[in-house]
Amino acid sequence: MYRNARFQQGLTIIELVIFIVIVGIAAAALVQVMNLANRNSTDPLRRKQALLIAQAYMEEVQQAQFTICDPQDANAATATAPGQCASPQFEENAQHFGPELNNSRPFDNINDYVLNNNYVMGSAVRAFAVADSSGNLVDTDVAGNPLGSGTVGGTLSGITTTLALNPVTTLGNLTSTLQNMTVMRITITTTYGPGQSVTLEGYRTRYAPEVR
Repeated sequence: MYRNARFQQGLTIIELVIFIVIVGIAAAALVQVMNLANRNSTDPLRRKQALLIAQAYMEEVQQAQFTICDPQDANAATATAPGQCASPQFEENAQHFGPELNNSRPFDNINDYVLNNNYVMGSAVRAFAVADSSGNLVDTDVAGNPLGSGTVGGTLSGITTTLALNPVTTLGNLTSTLQNMTVMRITITTTYGPGQSVTLEGYRTRYAPEVR
């Protein structure tokens, strides 16, 4: 029995192509939404980890001494100005950054944390990192262990921390100079992803010994 060919037609090529394009656009949008949801679900955890790391490093630095002479110096408890240290190599001022020989974390003076006698005030440095076997800098705890080692999931990869020290020239009635630093601003920044970081700022004051 003959049927009209007009009623036997299916999808045309053009209709099929349009259908595929629409489905492709919808699928791409769905994938983007799922990726955004997955990323946002992990960001709070990473941010909390970064904040805890920054807080721990800030506490470590603020607990260090802030004397004019390194605590190893015989005059550390009495010196109130540069030049009063028993040994010049133990002076802690703008010309004497970095730890003394055989000094390791936790350092005994805040100036030791920048690890470089040529430190530029206010610049950010990897003060808490050591080079691994491949030469890559890895943040460590005070014992020298990579952060997260020994825990479920291993090291906290992708998280890096920097430290910046800067003398505050005026803070209330306190004043500082590069040679006689009385107030130090500590800035710690922990980065946990592209464009994602937390920054903490704290202060360390030299309250004793000090000129009265």
